[in-house]
Amino acid sequence: MNIFWTILLLIGSNVCMTFAWYGHLKLQEMHISDGWPIILVILFSWGIAFFEYCLQVPANRIGSVINGGPFNLMQLKVIQEVISLTVFTVIVTLLFKGEALHWNHFVAFGCLILAVFFVFLK
Repeated sequence: MNIFWTILLLIGSNVCMTFAWYGHLKLQEMHISDGWPIILVILFSWGIAFFEYCLQVPANRIGSVINGGPFNLMQLKVIQEVISLTVFTVIVTLLFKGEALHWNHFVAFGCLILAVFFVFLK
């Protein structure tokens, strides 16, 4: 069950992270935040990032062998990166027009899968 909760929390965390880091660009594209000063954009992003951390920290605690979880720190980090890039790709291709997937992106994802394989190799 720790694997399930770790992965689910990491997915939620990375959804928040993607919106915190790139959501303001979508708001600008939609002309919602055109006149916002940069400090307001930063505070808006930090507000979203708060929820990222509310999910990320428990995911790492639940998933870490330090707390009886199934993953060592290297495995947790690689899993997080794969989830991060997957969530980012899905959100960006759905919400940002003009951002398309190309063959080299698929090759990069293949490399990520290899990274997961190698980090779990005994």
